[in-house]
Order: sequence, then structure tokens, then C-alpha cells
Amino acid sequence: MIKHVHVVGAGLAGLSAAVRLTQAGVAVTLHEATRQAGGRCRSYDDAATGMHIDNGTHLLLSGNHAAIDYLETIGITPDFAPANFRFVDGKTGESWILRLGDGSLPTWIFDVGSRVPKTSLLDYLKLLPLVAGGPDRPLREVLDRDSELYHRLLDPLMVAALNIDTPSGSSRLAAKIARETLLRGGKACRPLVFERGLSTAFVEPALSFLASKGVAIHFEHELEGVSVADHKVSAIRFRNGETALGPDDALILAVPAYAATALVPGLEAPDQFRAIINIHYDLAPPAGSPFMTGVINSTVEWIFAFKHRISATISHADRLLTLPRQELAETAWQEIAGILEMDAPLPKWQLVRERRATFAATPEQNARRPVATTRWSNLILAGDWTDTGLPATIEGAIRSGRSAAELLSNR
Repeated sequence: MIKHVHVVGAGLAGLSAAVRLTQAGVAVTLHEATRQAGGRCRSYDDAATGMHIDNGTHLLLSGNHAAIDYLETIGITPDFAPANFRFVDGKTGESWILRLGDGSLPTWIFDVGSRVPKTSLLDYLKLLPLVAGGPDRPLREVLDRDSELYHRLLDPLMVAALNIDTPSGSSRLAAKIARETLLRGGKACRPLVFERGLSTAFVEPALSFLASKGVAIHFEHELEGVSVADHKVSAIRFRNGETALGPDDALILAVPAYAATALVPGLEAPDQFRAIINIHYDLAPPAGSPFMTGVINSTVEWIFAFKHRISATISHADRLLTLPRQELAETAWQEIAGILEMDAPLPKWQLVRERRATFAATPEQNARRPVATTRWSNLILAGDWTDTGLPATIEGAIRSGRSAAELLSNR
């Protein structure tokens, strides 16, 4: 019986695992290589602008059941916005609202006033081969890329969800996203709003929850290696020393894919990654601005109107990594000001580049994702890069941590 688990990595996968283990009555020690928890899902005070910002603006929906269960466990009541999504064409200025309603079936596709403009019911029926499953293929082989539905909804949705150019994306991951969101109606598609930042929702309450359960949390505690004997991990090595694992101890490795492959001999994992760029502007949006706006035919892809700032997200952003920061911030602001109908000069801003934000969600890279178990009986993997069936999302990270914990607590 497993009585004590060392969880290495305090991102959402590691936090989720630690929370679920403590619920099961298993003792936990949490190790984090950096000075703070949260991984890619964290907030901080930006000294240059004075803003309290997230390192990346993440979208969660009401259908993300693992994330919601995690939030409720650590004492957070999710705040949902209506499932109405505004889109704007950056070239023509045309705008429309996708109204998904509040039901649990995709009845919105039958309503001309709710669905994507210039689309018919037949356009949506053509997606049945995608959502029905089958072998994993590039989306270029599955989707009609000449349709209005593709240009106005599927392409921006898949770029955001998969963080890759849509034609190269995994059909299996795209189908999973569609089945868990759009095909479940507006009840599953209400966005979660985190006005005070991601850390205040996902990280700080989790750390408080774990501390209240007696979990020891060690920051700046980077794992450098593991020792194995008799098909088990026998010790874990940190910079300040080695910790032996007893017969009732286990290890959950909840670190990025590139770190895991360096620590676990012979581990195959995704080895190609894609970037995300987030830009935060220190200016309140106009009154009545929708919380989020999807933009096509533009550099900016999603605009988030918080109460005291405006944030923009650009996925699959490798093509922009060499562009000067000032130039990109100015270009994005011109687009945002036009879309939100603002006559305002460039405010103070901060640009955050995440060069390895997610694994490249192609069929080839998806096939490299390992399952949680390893050939060592007391070593379990967790992370959004493991085989969760989802792309690299908050929901996937939390599910992986929960699954890893259940694998051990059920033994």
C-alpha cells in the first residue's frame, strides 16, 4: 500500500495530484524547482508596468469538469460568463456573435441567428466523420478549408485549442475538443472568468489547502536524477542531497516533457513544441466590452477585456518570436484599438513569450505521448504532455494529475 508520495513539479498537474492524494489520505511531499508554483498557469506583479498579470491568458469552459472539480475542492467557486462569443474580421471589420445558448445539446446549429454567419446545417453535418473518431490524421485531410465555417470558427478555435496551424493539427485531439465543448451545447461552453488572476484561483488556494493537510512544500528544489533498483525508484537526488524511497513510497513526476526525458531513461515523449505570445496593456477597456473577442485575419487572435486591463493572445506564435517586442506590441494595439473602438495611444504594456508553451499537437507528436505508468512500479508521470486524450490545456494537466494520484491511491 502506498503511504507517501513525492510529487515533483508544482504546476497544475503536480498540484492536482497532490490535492487528490491528500483527499485519499496519502502523505505527500511537494517539490518545485523554481521559486513559485503554477508553472504556465500563474500570476505575478509586473515591475515595468505595475500591472498584476498572468504569464499566459488561459481559457477554461464550464465543460472542463476536472478543472471545476479541482477548483471546488480547494474552495473556489467558478464564475461563468454566458456562452456568447463575439468574433471580428480584422480585414473587413465585420462582426458576429456565436450564441451557444445554455442547453446540453448543440441546438444552436439549427438557428440561423445563433450559428456562424453564412453557414448552413450541412456545413456542420460534414463534421460528423471528424467527431466519429478513427485514425489520427492531419486536419487538412478531414476539414473543408474552403468553407465559411472553417474560416470563421474552426480555424480560430483549433489554433487556440491545439496551438498549431490547423491543417497540421491532430484530428483526434480536435475531435476530443469538439465532443467536450461545441457538441455539448452552451451548458459546456460558458467561459470561466478569473478577474484577479490565475494564481488566485488555481495556485494560492491549492497551496493553502495542501498546507492545511500537512503537506511539506519545498521550493527551489530541483530534481537532478533518480536511482532505480528491483524495478522501482529507490532514491531521488536533489542538489542538496538524496532522499531514499521506502517500500511504501512512490514518485509522481509532474515536470515538462523535456525535463522528464532527461530524468527517465528511455522515455519517449513529445519533442517538438510551439510558442504562445501574450500581450497585456495597462488600460481599462470601454464600458460594455465583451469579456473575450475572437479575431480572424489579424495578428491578434483573442482579446480579453478585464476590468482594469486588456490582454491579447497569439497562439502558434513561432513566426513572431524574432519580431521586435515594441513592433509587435504596437501592431497588436492598433488592431485592438480598432476592434474595441478606442481612440487611445499605446499604453504601458508587457509582452510574454512562451517559446515551449505546448507540445506540437500533430498526429506524430500526439503518438509520442506516454501513458502515466512506467516500467518502474512506483514511478508515475503527470503533465499535459502525457496521454490525456486532450491537447496541452489546463484541463488536460489537471486530469493527468488526478489520474496519477488515483493510480497510486488505489494500489
